[in-house]
Amino acid sequence: MSEHAGTDSGGDVISLQQALEERYLAYALSTIMHRALPDVRDGLKPVHRRLLYAMHVLKLDPAAGFKKCARVVGDVIGKFHPHGDQAVYDAMVRLAQGFAVRYPLVEGQGNFGNIDGDGAAAYRYTEARLTDVAMALLEGLEEDAVDFRDTYNGEDSEPVVLPGAFPNLLANGSQGIAVGMATAIPPHNVEELCDAALHLIKHPNAGIDKLMQYVPGPDLPTGGVLVEPRENIRQAYETGRGGFRVRAKWEKEELGRGQWQIVVSEIPWQVAKARLVEKIADLLSARKLPLLDDVRDESAEDVRLVLVPKSRNVDPLLLMESLFRLTDLETRVSLNMNVLSQGKVPMVLSLRDVLRQWLEHRVEVLIRRGYWRLDKIATRMEVLEGFLIAYLNIDEVIRIVRFADHPKRELMERFQLTETQADAILNMRLRALNKLQEVEIRREHEELAKERDELQALLASEDAQWKKVAEEVRAIREKWSKKTELGRRRTEIADAPQVEVDLDAALMEKEPITVVCSEKGWIRALKGHLNAEQMARVSYKEGDAGRFCFHAQTTDKLLLASTSGRFYTLDAGKLPGGRGAGEPVRLSIDMDAADDIVALFVHDAEAKLLLASTEGNGFIVREADVVANTRKGKQVMNVRPPAELAVCRRIEEGHDHLAVVGDNRKLLAFPLADLPEMTRGKGVRLQRYKDGGLADAKPFSLATGLQWLDGGGRTRTFTEISDWQGKRATAGRVVPKGFPKSGRMG
Repeated sequence: MSEHAGTDSGGDVISLQQALEERYLAYALSTIMHRALPDVRDGLKPVHRRLLYAMHVLKLDPAAGFKKCARVVGDVIGKFHPHGDQAVYDAMVRLAQGFAVRYPLVEGQGNFGNIDGDGAAAYRYTEARLTDVAMALLEGLEEDAVDFRDTYNGEDSEPVVLPGAFPNLLANGSQGIAVGMATAIPPHNVEELCDAALHLIKHPNAGIDKLMQYVPGPDLPTGGVLVEPRENIRQAYETGRGGFRVRAKWEKEELGRGQWQIVVSEIPWQVAKARLVEKIADLLSARKLPLLDDVRDESAEDVRLVLVPKSRNVDPLLLMESLFRLTDLETRVSLNMNVLSQGKVPMVLSLRDVLRQWLEHRVEVLIRRGYWRLDKIATRMEVLEGFLIAYLNIDEVIRIVRFADHPKRELMERFQLTETQADAILNMRLRALNKLQEVEIRREHEELAKERDELQALLASEDAQWKKVAEEVRAIREKWSKKTELGRRRTEIADAPQVEVDLDAALMEKEPITVVCSEKGWIRALKGHLNAEQMARVSYKEGDAGRFCFHAQTTDKLLLASTSGRFYTLDAGKLPGGRGAGEPVRLSIDMDAADDIVALFVHDAEAKLLLASTEGNGFIVREADVVANTRKGKQVMNVRPPAELAVCRRIEEGHDHLAVVGDNRKLLAFPLADLPEMTRGKGVRLQRYKDGGLADAKPFSLATGLQWLDGGGRTRTFTEISDWQGKRATAGRVVPKGFPKSGRMG
């Protein structure tokens, strides 16, 4: 037999691939159908449904006493759900946590965990019973409202789905991960859901915009502020997929004498408060929150996180924006309404589809309960008719019961009774004889007949059925309205404030530094702004020397131009410290080994640069256009080897001319206006050469004159520039007397 083959139970040879596919598919379907995805009709997964049903069987109603959770868990895993006891207990605990579930289905007594993330006590210590919300889900269960099926061992039966008078799927939400699919539904407000459902009953084709007038967004158990744009919320509800940005609720608390602190009273859903405080403390220790001085947890029953600013001059809005960016004070709540449609097919549904299928389920439950009640009425009316016959012939009935050998058969024959009527008469107690009054029997019979007629009319009219469902939905809305403590909206809906400042810069402590880069490309940042004498004492590796040395702030961005025409961006606050010789700049950027540094300077977004290559081409570019977002840099000037970028100089205010000098020591000056402003390219010809190329180019003000450094390092100013003025791309004239021999103007 091949190693890739096996045998099935019948002895036939099957491939390993086929065997794995069949078994994995069976596992996937089991996970999707019986574990991870909720049913759209009652919003429950099997484990939750079985928990509620087991508690219902134990008669743990809201008016009853509590029973140990161990008893409930034992019944669930013994009768209905043959899985781990801890998993079942964890599911039960979550149904009782008011900070995890918007409308708890279980009322717990004992330690059921807290918002800090602490777990519940063991199930032998805790007790529980059902809530009114759970009773609404179970209402009508004994009235043939839903189908039942055998349990896993065939000894008992369990409901396939609950009647679900409460819109549980959207009200409490659901989270689950299946095989190849997942579900994530945040909780919503019941009154809003009922309003949307009632509108949908009147207008079955209502669009998402109209429904969102009733359901503006999720309503989370822990409150917070929903700051997702309305258009994004609309798209999420329309497609069934999306997400919502939720922020903590906070306010500025005045302390007197200009001092203040921020108090966070609500945190986002599913965020453990203790871990949140720990994360903020870690960021403080790492000096990543320069605007914050301290964080304290002063919570008792209510959440109260105190955030102390560095100083009273800190902008509270800026402080909170920094915390929203770096901590779970702002989170994203996912929406993926992947549910079991009709309890059978996994499907991503829109808000309208979810509400519609819940309402259709309620109609089906109404019809089934109606037929069940009709059957009960028919049986009772049949019995009452038998009682009436017995009352009218009471003496004869008593005689037959006392003396007949077969009273049941003789009663049926004598008075034309049915078996049900005969049994009812025979089972009647003697003390009930005084109540067998004709008036009472006829009154009850008339009431039942009236109820029967009403039910028959209801079951015959679809409009009447929808009207009845609407009444039930209104009752749910009234019971858990926003006027009640449980039903009030907790999550505010607001727009995120616009912060005008550079948040990245604000999050970094602004400190003066001196940036030093050597000829071989070793870079470092020395603390403070060094003077010329201190800069002269800076040491370098043997065989190396200083090349760039300038003042900056830790919040600055640095621009580096290489001979390949590529620009790189460095973060001044992340440069290596001043100890030793620093680090090679190539550790921070992906600059080719053959390239050299042309310029290194502090970025000014409003400034413009002159770029010129060794072959005599150049153009003007805005500094904002050369900033690179990756280590690979940004190609700005196109040069073809052996040509290189030779000049990168900032054009200062007042500069109106450009001086260009070639290796042939010819100088040319022409207006800067003759140069194009580009974002990338080769540029235009600056100066024409027969031999060699460009040595240097420098923007200057014609009124002030052209300046250069002589051999002794002194600045010289040359104002008689008229003889060297000409048109762009001409050859120019030999440099004036005293011009540097290097050809570089400094």
